[in-house]
Amino acid sequence: MKAVAAGLTALLVAASLPALAQTQTQNRLAGAAERLSQADVNSLTDLRITLIKSALQLTPDQEKLWPPIEDAIRSRAQDREQRVDATVGLAEARRDRGIVESMRNRNPIDFMHRRADNLTQRAEDLNKLADAWQPLYRTLTPEQKKRMGALAVLVIRDLRTPGEQIQLQGQDEDTD
Repeated sequence: MKAVAAGLTALLVAASLPALAQTQTQNRLAGAAERLSQADVNSLTDLRITLIKSALQLTPDQEKLWPPIEDAIRSRAQDREQRVDATVGLAEARRDRGIVESMRNRNPIDFMHRRADNLTQRAEDLNKLADAWQPLYRTLTPEQKKRMGALAVLVIRDLRTPGEQIQLQGQDEDTD
């Protein structure tokens, strides 16, 4: 009788794990579905740009050096949204196939290539942003540099979007 009870318990636990995994995946995707619209993303990018410019209180000569920075910020935001959209698309495809099928057919090599491509794109965008900032940074006063440093900490911390969080969680699943 104890063996039958233990067997049934093991069966119930084994049967509930895929259901639990499916629920967790659906919860993550529900968060992604509530992502901001492109107009909202553009508005947030505009607000970030306005915040940075306001905090720095640029002089008229410094304002002349601003356009490449704004272009780099906008380009970086656009590239980030494209990466997030691709990640959400992969997550939705996994959901549509089902967790069991996705686990059976996952390819860690493809995952590593996708991750490397994403990291390469992020590095390129960050280098472009740094290059765009360099001429203006040379002209900033010590007080402006302090304000820029404080802003940089806030911006870097908040760079991850919900889609990137899903991607990071998906990486954990892909490396299991």
